[in-house]
Amino acid sequence: MRRIEKNAATHTGTDEDMSKNILIIGGTRYFGALLVARLIDAGHHLTLATRGLAADSFGDRVDRVRVDRNDGDAMRHAFRGASFDIVFDQMCYTPLQAAVAREIFAGRVARYVMTSTIEVYRDLLTAQSGPFRESDLNLALDAPAAPTAWHDADWAAAHYGLGKRQAEACFNEATDLPFVAVRVGHVLAGTGDFTGRLPQHIARALRGDAGVAAGHGESSFISAANIARFLHWVGDKQFVGAINAADHVTWSAHALEQRIATLAGGIRLDTVAPQTELPFDYPTAFTMDTTRASTLGYVFDDTRSWLDAVLRQQLLALHVQPQQSEAV
Repeated sequence: MRRIEKNAATHTGTDEDMSKNILIIGGTRYFGALLVARLIDAGHHLTLATRGLAADSFGDRVDRVRVDRNDGDAMRHAFRGASFDIVFDQMCYTPLQAAVAREIFAGRVARYVMTSTIEVYRDLLTAQSGPFRESDLNLALDAPAAPTAWHDADWAAAHYGLGKRQAEACFNEATDLPFVAVRVGHVLAGTGDFTGRLPQHIARALRGDAGVAAGHGESSFISAANIARFLHWVGDKQFVGAINAADHVTWSAHALEQRIATLAGGIRLDTVAPQTELPFDYPTAFTMDTTRASTLGYVFDDTRSWLDAVLRQQLLALHVQPQQSEAV
């Protein structure tokens, strides 16, 4: 681990200029990069903490700390004595990472915002028929996994939802770290999506074969731009605890693939059982209730306002010329 560029830890924003001293753990790709751009435009002083493996386009508009999030000693050294108005934690996947961050930042950060996921609700999928509210998840019910398990990258990846739940639980135990867990719906973007989830559904739709999803379980989605906007909004507020984030109007894999097929030129999709389960295949609804955010004053977009643009960009990347079609 080594520092690069100047250390922003001693900078504090003032009420007069409304500038805040913000640390973003991650932030070089996907919606994290969009969040960084928004915060720069808002005049905040930013420090990015990353391993330095992914280039960014922010130049001298941000400070940087190069550190491996999984190296607890390196994290402690990098942020010894540091304080921030806000930490946006885009890269917390396990309770081990959360425990180190809690140790470092408790009492030194005015607001800690962790990007969590709809996947924290997955174990409740067959036990509830309606959209999941934040209060439906009892984090205390999880039996903590053995700490050594989280050092196994393959095991941790296979237990993604559990890792996020237990990370949330760890942060919630801190009494001097105002904490928010933003439980994000499935993020879709036309470019910059490293997850590979949407392209799998596009490929299945383009094949038009008997492997198309028959399940009509709808799920919650949000655009990359909109989750960046929501995180920015969360940072400016004072509430704590979990909060769901998803745009209005849910989609099933079948409906999503039908829309892809329409844009691709009317490929016919057979409604038979899928041969291989894909990321958005759900037999029953897997959606989130966003009432808490609405009550706090946030207005989410309608997925139909941006979905076609995302799908067209993805199709063009596959050298498929999208068709003109009526709005969804």
